Amino acid sequence: MKYNQLRAMWAITKGSLRAITRSPSAMIFSFIFPFIFILVFGFIGNSGIMPSYKVVIDSHSDTSNAIYHSLKEMRTINIVSYESNDAFKSDFDKGKIAGVILIKKNREGSPTPFDIVLKSTSSSNDKWPQLKSILDNTINVVSNKEYKDRLNYAFFNFNPVNDVAQVREYKTIDFILPGQLGFSLLSAGVFGVAFMFFNLRNTLVLKRFFATPINRTFIILGEGLSRVIFQMVTAIVIISVGYFCFGFTLIHHFQTFFDMLVLSFIGLVIFMGFGFIVSGVAKSDSTIPPFANLITLPQFLLGGTFFSIDSFPKWLQPISKALPLTHLNTAFRNIAFEGQSLWQVRSEIGILLLWGVVVYVIAVRVFKWE
Repeated sequence: MKYNQLRAMWAITKGSLRAITRSPSAMIFSFIFPFIFILVFGFIGNSGIMPSYKVVIDSHSDTSNAIYHSLKEMRTINIVSYESNDAFKSDFDKGKIAGVILIKKNREGSPTPFDIVLKSTSSSNDKWPQLKSILDNTINVVSNKEYKDRLNYAFFNFNPVNDVAQVREYKTIDFILPGQLGFSLLSAGVFGVAFMFFNLRNTLVLKRFFATPINRTFIILGEGLSRVIFQMVTAIVIISVGYFCFGFTLIHHFQTFFDMLVLSFIGLVIFMGFGFIVSGVAKSDSTIPPFANLITLPQFLLGGTFFSIDSFPKWLQPISKALPLTHLNTAFRNIAFEGQSLWQVRSEIGILLLWGVVVYVIAVRVFKWE
């Protein structure tokens, strides 16, 4: 009877999957740790997680006044413009813009020289309250500079009931959950694979596999498949809990859910490549965490896990945008909240695949069987 490579691979997969579920570290980093963050931020609710705010200055605004120049110089305010009205409306409705500011010059004899009008949407309700406070404070500061008798330089005309258009509500969980899902995939791919293959090699399990007729490729596929199955189940649980318990936005429901799982698979396979590299260069168990943290910590901190990369200093943003976790998190959020398809996030997927090619080329060179 001919030796069945697929059956042998599936036997390895089941054995490895059983070992993963019994590993405390695998459960903590892949499931429990991200799940705790999701619970915490889910119960906290909206908390204004992005300290940098994109705003559009209405084309009819007066820009020769102290209010406009003060806003332009603020680090917390990022004034953007759009070439087409369709692009503007799309970003405005999706909550990518904190609000539209109109600065109107009043006639002589008016109580204040200027009126400030703010327009926003409920999809930016994590931003416009902070933007309102910034505008209030800016008016007070400018008034104190311009007038010694405490007259107001401008009147802030803003009524949330009338000036905040009701579209999809953007909740804290809509930002946090994709970041935690990405972190779970990164941790599982790097730490899980690195420890798994190093221990298999160190305990001579791989050497015993070599005594069997199974092909080396199927050994890797079997071990890798177990990690994929476990982590995809974890992704399903994380997304489902976020959706049913905390109102995480899946704009197209099952289609969005499926697209996020496809992205999770792509991200996990690429991050597993980093794990193969670490297992190849590590000389002992104690050297795996430093190597793995060297890969995971910068991405965890700079990849848009807790904060938008727009809030980072400008010199740091190009570094953040080069990291694979940043593109995975961005694709997750664009699909979940904005309703984009996998084709529409093809640039993010393309960069991830490019990272995958580079990572696996290195992994093939440094990976050791014995």
